[in-house]
Amino acid sequence: MTTTQPLIENWKPRFFSIWSGQALSLMGSALTQFVLVWWITQETGSPTALATAGIMAMLPSALFSPLGGVIADRLSRRMLMITADVITAVCMLILVILFATDSIQLWHIYTLMFVRATMQAFQHPASVASTMNLVPSDWLDRAAGMNQTLQGMMTIAAAPLGALALAVLPIQGALMIDVATAVLGIVPLIFFKIPQPKVPQGIEAKTMLHDLREGVRTIRTNPGLLTLYAITGLVVLTIMPTFALTPLLVLEHFNGGVTQVAIMEGLAGVGMLLGGLFIGLFKLKNRRALIVMVSFGISCGAVALTALAPSSLFWLAVFWWWLSGFTFSTGNAPMIALLQTVIPNEMQGRAFSLLNMIFGLAGPLGLLIAGPMGERFGIQAVFIVGGTLSAVISFSALLLRPLWNLEKQ
Repeated sequence: MTTTQPLIENWKPRFFSIWSGQALSLMGSALTQFVLVWWITQETGSPTALATAGIMAMLPSALFSPLGGVIADRLSRRMLMITADVITAVCMLILVILFATDSIQLWHIYTLMFVRATMQAFQHPASVASTMNLVPSDWLDRAAGMNQTLQGMMTIAAAPLGALALAVLPIQGALMIDVATAVLGIVPLIFFKIPQPKVPQGIEAKTMLHDLREGVRTIRTNPGLLTLYAITGLVVLTIMPTFALTPLLVLEHFNGGVTQVAIMEGLAGVGMLLGGLFIGLFKLKNRRALIVMVSFGISCGAVALTALAPSSLFWLAVFWWWLSGFTFSTGNAPMIALLQTVIPNEMQGRAFSLLNMIFGLAGPLGLLIAGPMGERFGIQAVFIVGGTLSAVISFSALLLRPLWNLEKQ
């Protein structure tokens, strides 16, 4: 049975203050991520170098998310989020100093990307699991839609603002934006408390390994959850490399520069924003699994079509990338809401951390394949093969009965 603390009657000021602070922090992180990826693209022009950066950004999810989920279910989720934000800001300050003193090397960026991603492995389970304790149950779909809208806003603003920052500021000045927004994310957490689910009696004496096993058992003994996690891992394995290699597709196939990358990523963000708004208008209930898989199938197919666009038709590629963003958003939001509905709240930190672990294993594995593949067969091949395979996987999942039974729980 789910164990939560009751919400105070006037819950909205707390929720929206914390949500807004985290939104600003994530926006700053997305902007500086764009700046760093473009720097690597210009300096190396190598699919392998970009793939390595992607691995450094995702691998910590596999290594540390299970531990992060256990800690989020045991300790203060609020303090966990504050600590992660502080360490992330320190990482950015180190990069600022290295760029300002002209002593930056590629391995410095890889290392600090790894540390920063490690903090996200602890922060994300705490943030997602806190949602049920910050909003009423009938607001879960809306909150998920808001988060997808935020993802869209990040994508819309990050690339154009990153390009603008590079145009008017030295790179160390652009990176300082992340430090400032991290502070803005911490401030609401200092003034507002997040209700913590009550820990069942006697759990304090149990080990974290026991807690982790309980999280694994929650997924393993539920055929619907196990199927959803497995399908998600396969989709991430095949599609994730395309997100890391997008700047190279624009640079090599469409002969574009940072402006074209910003346009493509920004309009994809518009799609994600509209998708989040669209899905937030409906009460999906028993149709979530269908919407998730159909949306993911269309999104992945649009990725393949992006690379198939002729080099002279950049705007056609932009349209397909926009459609991919829209349908990704209409798939991801109901999936999160479905998991929040099915999984007991006191187990959600562990359950979402295990999902992050799957991302962290599948994503780097896909990048290990995509980097050499892009070097040998060209960047287009990565997008066409990855998009097609992931679309086939998503649509094939509609035939799996455990997904439909998951909706009935």
